[in-house]
This record gives sequence, structure tokens and C-alpha cells, in this order.
Amino acid sequence: MQCVLLAAGYATRLYPLTENMPKALLKLGDKTILEMVTDKIDEVSDVENIYIVTNEKFYKQFEKWCESYKGPKKVKVINDHTTSNDNRLGAIGDLKYVIDTENINDEILVMASDNIFDFSLCDFVDMYRSKNADMICAHTIENKEDLHSMGVVELDGDGKVTSFEEKPKQPKSDLGVPPFYLYKRDTLPLIDEYLKEGNNPDAPGHFIPWLIGKNDVYAYVFDAVRIDIGTPESYYDACEKQKNGTLFNK
Repeated sequence: MQCVLLAAGYATRLYPLTENMPKALLKLGDKTILEMVTDKIDEVSDVENIYIVTNEKFYKQFEKWCESYKGPKKVKVINDHTTSNDNRLGAIGDLKYVIDTENINDEILVMASDNIFDFSLCDFVDMYRSKNADMICAHTIENKEDLHSMGVVELDGDGKVTSFEEKPKQPKSDLGVPPFYLYKRDTLPLIDEYLKEGNNPDAPGHFIPWLIGKNDVYAYVFDAVRIDIGTPESYYDACEKQKNGTLFNK
């Protein structure tokens, strides 16, 4: 299994914090957000390599971070050579870029590099193994307004995805989908097919409603805190909680 971490965004909503620093390399206490993510990945024995896909602007900073990585995985930074929001490839475009550049022909764990969370990726992988199917994650969103800015999923009694909508105006459930995905080896060619049809290459969730028309997709539903830091205020709030030891308190 390979892991692709999506880190090619410019995080303009976090300016001025991210004008010259990628969001994933902001610190929470003694650790960067990225280190908190890779700590979780390091627990998954199935994962062999971690590929961090980023842009021209932040490539050297991620390369420098890799020099300090002490985990058991091999980590490689991939430069997609984009320079701004105007010419970025989008998350699905970046995923395809890594697959092609590194000649990946394996199952892949795809994650955002800037979401911190308090559940085990090992449990996610275990369910993936038991279902032998493509997987997403989902969790109950308490603030219903947040559902308008993320993917929302409906499931049957067995956890199979029956509908998925990105940023719905009228959410059909309270299950939000964070950016954690597991794709089988046989699914990789479908990413190419999706893009060649001219579908949206941006948010990784756009691929799921298209995919469920072709493959069974299941959801691992977790009951734990997951934080996507999107504004300076939310970052400073997370820093304060980390300092007080309450970062993952519900």
C-alpha cells in the first residue's frame, strides 16, 4: 500500500500565516501538523511509502521537513510544478500526477496533509480489508452549517455508500466526509477515466459520486475529533487547546 498526502494548496484563507509557509508545516505545540499526520500513518504497517505532493512555491520547505522525518516509512516529496491557484491541478489532478510520475500500481491511502484526527488509521485499513472495496471515512457533524462546505454521504445498513454530494445546499444526512480515502489497485485506472471525461479535478470528494456508479464504496464511520484548520482564528484556537492538553476533547 502506498500513501499520497495532498499538500499542493495555497491556504489563502490562512493568510498571513501561510503566505510563506505551507499549512501542513504550521506547528501545534512541538510538532508540525504534518508530523501529527505522519505519526498516524506510521502506525499502519501496510503502508510502504509516503508521497507528499506539493507545488513549486512550497517544494523546498517540504524537502527540508523530510530531512527531519524519523519515522519508519520512505517519504518522497513530489513537485507538481504549479505556482498559484490559477494553474493548480486540483487534488484529483495531483493524485493522478503522483500515480503517473511514480508509476504506482498498488492500493493507495489518500489523505489531506492538514487534517489532524484522533482515530486509528489501522481500524480504517482493517475495515477496508474486510470489505475488499474502496473506502471513505465519515463522522457525524454537530454543527449542521459545516455540512454545506464538505462532502455529505448516505449509507445503507452495511455501511455501503448510497449517495454522496459535495458541498450540498440541502444535506441529506449529518455524516460529513473528511479527506481520507482507500482505493484498490483496480480503481487507479478509473481516476484517469474520470479526468479524461472532463470531470472536476479539484476537491477529492468529487470523485466519489462518480465512483459509486461503477464500484461498491463503503464508509468507515468514526466517533472521534477531526480538525481541519482553515482560518487564523481556528489555528490559534487549536494552538491553545494543544497547550492545555484539550486538543482532541469532544
